Amino acid sequence: MTTRFSIPVIPAFTLPPLVARLGARLPQWPHSVNLALALNAARKLGVLPEDTLQELEGRQFRVTVLDTGMVVDFAYRQGAFRPVFVSVGTPDLHFTARLSAFLQMVSRQEDPDTLFFNRSLTIEGDTELGLRVKNMLDALEWPRLSWRGMRPTFLKS
Repeated sequence: MTTRFSIPVIPAFTLPPLVARLGARLPQWPHSVNLALALNAARKLGVLPEDTLQELEGRQFRVTVLDTGMVVDFAYRQGAFRPVFVSVGTPDLHFTARLSAFLQMVSRQEDPDTLFFNRSLTIEGDTELGLRVKNMLDALEWPRLSWRGMRPTFLKS
């Protein structure tokens, strides 16, 4: 039996305010560690272009997910993404959006420009750096995953 999965359309949604209040009280460093690990994995897989990564050297970034209370601080230093545990000062680039906007962007349902002009995504900081990162996101070629023959282990006989 072969099953083909398709990526569902992600609607614009906002989580209840309680989620953001609770999320803001949780430690934020695990989010920073996980995002840095994911970005480094993408870098090692060759998904992120090396020439653009060199331009990110020494820069600090922040991602705020409004409706989850999550704030992620990370930097690109010495050829790797690194979590920032104590943020001092203003990051070079700060992305802010609701969870649904980030999911739409990552799934390629919406591009960063559309989200920005619809005021679903705010970008603050170094304008030139923001343009470089946006162009890098637009140029990403995500590997296609083949779902053929893949079944969760609990369904296998």
